[in-house]
Amino acid sequence: MEDGFSSYSSLYDTSSLLQFCNDDSASATSSMEVTDRIASLEQRVQMQDDEIQLLKSALADVVRRLNLSEEQQAMGSRRGPTKDPTKMRKSPSADSSFGQSARPMIATLPVRPTVNNGTVLPKKGSSTLPSPAGSGSRKDASPATNKSTVRRANSNEHVGTLTRKDSGDSKGNRTRAGSTGSNSSGKRSDSKQRDPVFNAGMRRVTHCKEEGYVKMFLKGRPVTMFMPKDQVESYSLEARGELPSNKLKLDWVYGYRGRDCRSNLYLLPTGETVYFIASVVVLFNVDEQLQRHYTGHTDDIKCLAVHPDKITIATGQVAGTSSDGKQLAPHVRVWDSVSLNTLQVLGTGFFDRALVCLAFSKSNGGNTLCVVDDSNDHVLSVWDWQREERLAEAKCSNESVFAADFHPTDSNVVVTCGKSHLYFWTLEKGLLVKKQGLFEKQEKPKFVLCVTFAENGDAITGDSSGNILVWGKGTNRISRVIQGAHEGSIFAVCMLRNGTLVSGGKDRRLVSWDGSYQQIQTVEVLESFGPIRTIAEGRGETVLIGTTKNFVLQGSLDGDFIPITQGHTDELWGLAVHPWKPQFLSCGYDRQVCLWDSSTHQLIWTKTLEDTAQSAGFHPSGAVVAVGTQTGRWLVLDTDSKDLVTVHTDGNEQLSVMRYGPDGNFLAIGSHDNYIYIYAVAENGRKYSRVGKCSGHSSFITHLDWSVDSQYLVSNSGDYEILYWIPSVCKQVVSAETTRDIEWFTQTCTLGFQVFGLWPDGSDGTDINAACRSNSKTLLVTGDDFGKVHLFSYPCSQFRAPSHIYRGHSSHVTNVSFLYDDSYLVSTGGKDMSVLQWRIV
Repeated sequence: MEDGFSSYSSLYDTSSLLQFCNDDSASATSSMEVTDRIASLEQRVQMQDDEIQLLKSALADVVRRLNLSEEQQAMGSRRGPTKDPTKMRKSPSADSSFGQSARPMIATLPVRPTVNNGTVLPKKGSSTLPSPAGSGSRKDASPATNKSTVRRANSNEHVGTLTRKDSGDSKGNRTRAGSTGSNSSGKRSDSKQRDPVFNAGMRRVTHCKEEGYVKMFLKGRPVTMFMPKDQVESYSLEARGELPSNKLKLDWVYGYRGRDCRSNLYLLPTGETVYFIASVVVLFNVDEQLQRHYTGHTDDIKCLAVHPDKITIATGQVAGTSSDGKQLAPHVRVWDSVSLNTLQVLGTGFFDRALVCLAFSKSNGGNTLCVVDDSNDHVLSVWDWQREERLAEAKCSNESVFAADFHPTDSNVVVTCGKSHLYFWTLEKGLLVKKQGLFEKQEKPKFVLCVTFAENGDAITGDSSGNILVWGKGTNRISRVIQGAHEGSIFAVCMLRNGTLVSGGKDRRLVSWDGSYQQIQTVEVLESFGPIRTIAEGRGETVLIGTTKNFVLQGSLDGDFIPITQGHTDELWGLAVHPWKPQFLSCGYDRQVCLWDSSTHQLIWTKTLEDTAQSAGFHPSGAVVAVGTQTGRWLVLDTDSKDLVTVHTDGNEQLSVMRYGPDGNFLAIGSHDNYIYIYAVAENGRKYSRVGKCSGHSSFITHLDWSVDSQYLVSNSGDYEILYWIPSVCKQVVSAETTRDIEWFTQTCTLGFQVFGLWPDGSDGTDINAACRSNSKTLLVTGDDFGKVHLFSYPCSQFRAPSHIYRGHSSHVTNVSFLYDDSYLVSTGGKDMSVLQWRIV
């Protein structure tokens, strides 16, 4: 037994782990700086984690091999001595590394009919699953070099010490022993030895025509996918995939970014309200219920300014990372709000991290633009934006800057405010000269949060002490104090056309002041809308408000405010579409469950949960919807009334998938505790009784799909495993012949023969978060970690399948789903908290 384990350990070189364990170069006596030592320790821990994970995977595969070996042994005993598994194990000609190193262990281990975490499976001598093999199955086309190549790869492998630069090939070369679907027989035919390999610089995908499967490697882990029988003869890995004839067009954006952005809400003369969320600027005509979208940005938009001509708009974005790992520089885009054409791109390579404030000058025709970035020094720069010329720059403050604006009558004066400061800047001969605001007898606030100007040129500020301060024109001194204008911070001040000053803040009150700074009236917005973040003048007597809970409200100073836009306020993961209505449901970490009408773009209802929500799924009748949380608790809500129908708990980890069977008689729940919980469903989704749990995955469940007849279930897990189940008895199906021709009701699993082409070259297996097949079975859509929505043709069973790529999200796209009639596609962004609705054209 010891020999067996020692020989098996040769598959995974642990010398790097031992080397790191014994290395004292990062000890306290080292001359390395503390930060360097911490970084070194973190790197070491990560490397050790990688090696431990690999060893765990190897152990899981050993158990799987044992089961498959026993099946082959039983099969061989019936077929005669030519396939004697004992001879196979001892065959000196086997070119698989597993055949050389691990078979002695198999010969000495007791026979046990168990596989995958102890799930007992019946031995099926008739199983046609190919015999197991190790990393020897990943080889170059020349069989003469296979043996030496594989052995060298194993003996020199240092999995934990791979550099980022090597990750392309290393992902292709790091192997896990025990891949299902390769061959361990020492007497293999030439056709098996020469499995077609798709190279393209890295050995990622192989095709075995004889057994009818394609094998893909993700992070060194082999994933075997069996094709339907009718495609075994005709399938070719080298064939080219086709682009879909359909395309997507952004139709509607749900949400607004008010939680952490300011001065980002304006009304244009066209009647459109302009604001942003994620990487999209929305121009929303409330009266006509129409949206237009500027989609020139590549990552989160953080600030917005409108030119005095009310047509030209400037928006600034954060630094980002492209899908191929390249850094995208923060920059300002100046664009035309009528044509949506980009006019200028400013500051690429100059700004750092992000842009936090933007403002056009007012008195010189809006020729200059002031910008503050999010670097340590929060650099203030002034630009002639039409010439793309930087006129001046200066370090503004090493503390946060919240607002910047030009003086209304002097284009050479800029005011900035932020944490512990208020600065008056004058542009003189290419230099920005700073004067600090003097608070004198007035207690200096911790934050000066907003600034605007009176008609006479006075500057007006609101601060964290709840005071409004007036600063005399041309001076840096206070001329007027409105003490205690609000309870708590004042986030916004806005001067209306008629000379009325409006202020709003943390106390959710909107207060109007006359020219003598006497209070006129007060309106308080509902607590559910949240504190007031920004104020803009609307048409006539109306006022627009953006809140910290991501509402855009419209109303008047003497009436009620109603939401015209609303969205989620925290990371978004759950998405479910109604089975026969134009409705969809979203839920996330803000504990809000929202049901939306895709045709009217209105919120039908919202419900607050006790726990953060993770997933959701409608019953086929549409009468109820199940919502899974991060705590193991799941709820069923009535779709019409949003009333609670029932609550259950399974485990204490997040429930990633809630999926009803097509006939409505079962509910499958995929959990992060590696189990799939099965419930029998009665009374149209109102009564639930637990059938059991499917046990076999060695990692958390990521995706589930039911067969058309509701008899089978397929699951994917975090370690790239595909397993099949009979959910009514919670038993795993191991026969490829049984599963390869099953017709699936949905296709949300990201691993499988019909969808493996969606994986980009060099993927680490975590890049694709969600997939969905259209109901017409002609399109496949995915959401990735780089904020992109990809549209493929379905089936997507060619390596490197081409796709149409769409951007709009600025965070990982967590979920995608077609509506019941394929009229629209809905996608959810994780940390950008947006829901985008795309029209299929």
